[in-house]
Amino acid sequence: MPVLDLLPPGVLDERLLVAALVVVAAGLMRGFAGFGSAMAMSPVFAILYGPAEMVFQVTLLELMVSAQLAPGALRDVEWRFVGPMSLAAVLAMPLGAGILFWADPVVLTRTVSGIVLAFVVVLLSGWRYAGAKRLPITLGLGAISGGMMATTAVGGPPVLVYMLSGPDKAATNRANIIMYFGLTGIVLLAVMAWNGLAAPASIARALLLTPVFW
Repeated sequence: MPVLDLLPPGVLDERLLVAALVVVAAGLMRGFAGFGSAMAMSPVFAILYGPAEMVFQVTLLELMVSAQLAPGALRDVEWRFVGPMSLAAVLAMPLGAGILFWADPVVLTRTVSGIVLAFVVVLLSGWRYAGAKRLPITLGLGAISGGMMATTAVGGPPVLVYMLSGPDKAATNRANIIMYFGLTGIVLLAVMAWNGLAAPASIARALLLTPVFW
């Protein structure tokens, strides 16, 4: 039996080609800046596959590319900052997953698009957070990001604006972003699987798209 015949139904269709084209652009963004790929993929994937499958597929893809980028980022990570923020995000993920499970898919799809658009507007405006990286702010934004990740797969905007506004070097920011999304992605996949949202078709699509993303 050909290997492709072992794939779950609905994996090899015209939607996969559209997804692959989006993943190419997302991979270029992620490799250059260390972020932005989830925001590129999530709105399109939500339309193609629905919010629940989108969150799992995008998270798995993000984790795969984080594994590729992490070794080069380890020497520049600011662990005293990334560690607490990641913990806060992880603690908020079950709530976000619950919202994903019960919310209207159409509303969630529009929410994903709205978050991405809002973040683009903030970046284009040139606005930057000018304060210090205080622990309460770090924990609060981490929790917001974690909830958003589990609900929409787009948990980047709050922490990215926070990270990129400081005086840190580009290499430090890039390493912090890579490790933050790598650590939180591992836990989010576990949360999704625990809630029964890890569909075989989603896993198969993500694995097929991973070489394209790399």
